[in-house]
Amino acid sequence: MTRLRLIPRSLFGRMLAIAALSTGIALVFAGVTIGHVLERFVTRGLDERLDAQVAVLARAVRPDATLDRKRAIDLPEFGEPGSDWSWQVEGPAGRIDSGTPPTAAGSTPTPIAPPPSAIAPPGDAERPHPPGPDDHQPRPGEARDRSGERLHSRTMDITTPRGTVTITAIGPRRIVEEPLHEAMIPLLGSLAVLGVGLAVATLVQLRFGLRPLRDLRTSLAAVRAGTERHVPDNQPGELQPLVTELNALIDQNAAGLAHARQHVANLAHGLKTPLAALSLKLAEANADPDVRDMVDQIDRRVRHHLGRARTDATGGARTRSPIASAVADLVAVLRRIHADRPMAVDIAIPNDIAVAIDPQDLDEMLGNLLDNAWRHARSALSITAASIDGVVTLEIADDGDGLDDTAMAQAVLPGRRLDERGDGHGFGLSITRELAELNGGTVTLHRSPVLNGLLVRLTLPQRR
Repeated sequence: MTRLRLIPRSLFGRMLAIAALSTGIALVFAGVTIGHVLERFVTRGLDERLDAQVAVLARAVRPDATLDRKRAIDLPEFGEPGSDWSWQVEGPAGRIDSGTPPTAAGSTPTPIAPPPSAIAPPGDAERPHPPGPDDHQPRPGEARDRSGERLHSRTMDITTPRGTVTITAIGPRRIVEEPLHEAMIPLLGSLAVLGVGLAVATLVQLRFGLRPLRDLRTSLAAVRAGTERHVPDNQPGELQPLVTELNALIDQNAAGLAHARQHVANLAHGLKTPLAALSLKLAEANADPDVRDMVDQIDRRVRHHLGRARTDATGGARTRSPIASAVADLVAVLRRIHADRPMAVDIAIPNDIAVAIDPQDLDEMLGNLLDNAWRHARSALSITAASIDGVVTLEIADDGDGLDDTAMAQAVLPGRRLDERGDGHGFGLSITRELAELNGGTVTLHRSPVLNGLLVRLTLPQRR
């Protein structure tokens, strides 16, 4: 079962996830911070209006802790009947609020119940506040009226010879919330536009910043295809050490391969003379033609690998070998060899497709595959080739009996023959697979969906 990966596998995905997360956090922090600043700014205006009323009432408090109602002037908001603006004064002489008529307030006011819109400030209203460092400094408070609307209050304590007088001015909280809500809508829209702009900038930055990695992959593909010997050194500073190590590894592998090929060349040289002598001895002794033919095959193999080792030891780029002409020549030869078995051969190979391998290796692989297909086909062969993303895929299909999955796996084993009829030693498919893998290709066996026989798929790197 595939588990969900929280961390993307690609660098682009990881960097994009980190950028998206950090941008989201920054935008949320900016929205909260700006909203808080706006709230404080709007609240300051409300506090100033409430503090003005508190200051007016503070000047109307007599030394005996009573309120001179004539001097307790209501500011415009507080003078409107039934409004959410109110005030109250509480002290040793009792409590009076903005709803008390001026004629009912004598020199010694009596306690009366506050109107429904007036709410006492938080705290213990029955116990006078002792003098302290907060005297004559309004402090904020929050409350709700009987309808549930939030109210905002400012309270100040006045110290008199008879005790502490508490003055509270109350206003509606919506004075702060309504403009704040109106300001937050364009603010959130601006933050959303900013987030989109940052997302686009991040994508552009990642595309541009990770471009050297894509170029490095292209350079490595060119080295693997044989068109370049090294990765270019003009790389960004962060990739330069990696490129240096890659080029050193390429040189090390090339040196090891050249050393191994030199050993192959030495071995071929060592076998070449005894094989020539053996061939002469067999000719002088009138040996069996089959034995002499096997010796000649060994000699040709040795010469082929000797020439291949000499060519590759020079360290040059791989040869460009066209496929169409090689297939046409081999089909013409096989028609003469198997003249007793006429075959309908359908060839569909573009003339401009070429592979990056030695022509002798290509002829050996194609010869083995075509000869096997010709031997086991009834009357038809199909040969097609196509190039996709720098890889050439050659398919050879016949209308024979085909193979099951087990037989397909055994067919590519060295010396394994599934059909004991005819000559051969069972090395054709295994040699073809070995040569293909040495050149960066593959050989796979399948069931042909068109001819219902065996389909051999050979892939090789393309040479442009």
